Amino acid sequence: MAGGATPVHPVVKGNAYGHGMVPVARALEEAGADGFCVATLDEAIVLRDAGITKPIQVMFPIPPALGAEAARRSIGITVADRQLLDELLAALQAAPGGAKLRVELEIETGLGRGGFTADAAADAARDLVASARIELGGAWTHLQAPETPERTRRQAAEFERAAAALRAAGIRVERMHIAASGSLVLGEALSLSGVRPGLATYGLVPNELIDDDRATRGGELRPVLSLRAQPVRVTDLRAGWGISYGPTFTTSRPSRIATLPLGYGDGWSRALSNRAEALVRGVRVPLVGNVAMDAVMADVTDVPGEPVTIHDEFVLIGEQGDDRITAADVAAARGTNSWEVVTNLAARLPRVYHAASVPRATRTLIGDATPSAGRAGDGARRSTRP
Repeated sequence: MAGGATPVHPVVKGNAYGHGMVPVARALEEAGADGFCVATLDEAIVLRDAGITKPIQVMFPIPPALGAEAARRSIGITVADRQLLDELLAALQAAPGGAKLRVELEIETGLGRGGFTADAAADAARDLVASARIELGGAWTHLQAPETPERTRRQAAEFERAAAALRAAGIRVERMHIAASGSLVLGEALSLSGVRPGLATYGLVPNELIDDDRATRGGELRPVLSLRAQPVRVTDLRAGWGISYGPTFTTSRPSRIATLPLGYGDGWSRALSNRAEALVRGVRVPLVGNVAMDAVMADVTDVPGEPVTIHDEFVLIGEQGDDRITAADVAAARGTNSWEVVTNLAARLPRVYHAASVPRATRTLIGDATPSAGRAGDGARRSTRP
């Protein structure tokens, strides 16, 4: 989507958008990623400690006192505020000599969140290149609404104004980058010297572009993640039985209720109470009652055939049979976006990683394991939580 040999630096912040930062980064590095973007220095250090060797860029400012540590670990950082820049320069000057710190300038072009304005960018860049402890590595901005062409044109023009100011000051900047997932899905030529896909890395189309006819590249993406569970109890309850805390759902007939072992402690939001569905045997069933910290209940009374049992697999996000529940569907049910749905998936959810449909590894809170041959979910079932 980026075209040609454009460098691609996937965003793996937020535990790789809930997918698991270290396994995902390893797979992406193996696949040829040119580098990675994260939000915090802690995330970058975790990647370095895991053996990731490609460039890592922290996209939010870090505490100035940690600049020397970032340099020691070959981690690039972002500066976006004048006072923090001054404090960073002072902290580096006071620190013992060592490796240069790679720094990128964030340019404020209209997002209203951070960065130097076009008028202030050149002064900030001059101070960076004047320091013997710093290497000015790039400049970037973030689009506010890629789906809005006029707004994007204004931001791109403002970014070019900042770039022109840098050139006029005789400052050479190695990397200039704007494009993220929205631009790539729209097929826009904003790659410059690199792209940094976030949501699209995980096969998801930004919510604003799902039904946009201009997002012609979105059909090329396939979701990486599915969320699956097996019941820890399936039982028949009589009419008038309350389900979960509250309760906000009471059976109106004799009902078969399956308890799934995940809840808001796992990132399945309480806002989804009585608003979400799951797939079992390819049939949609309602999730009923208030979502608890560790459980959610499914009404499987109307599933055809033999009664549902604890050995049936439920899909809360993903495909089963001819049906699919997407992260965007879940987002719509709880009034948010796909970013929040997947990023909220908690670390205690066991994650089974596949390559060519073969389970390669399982990650749980107590460590990593390689699943034995057999059913794809076996690794997750061996977790201390079913």
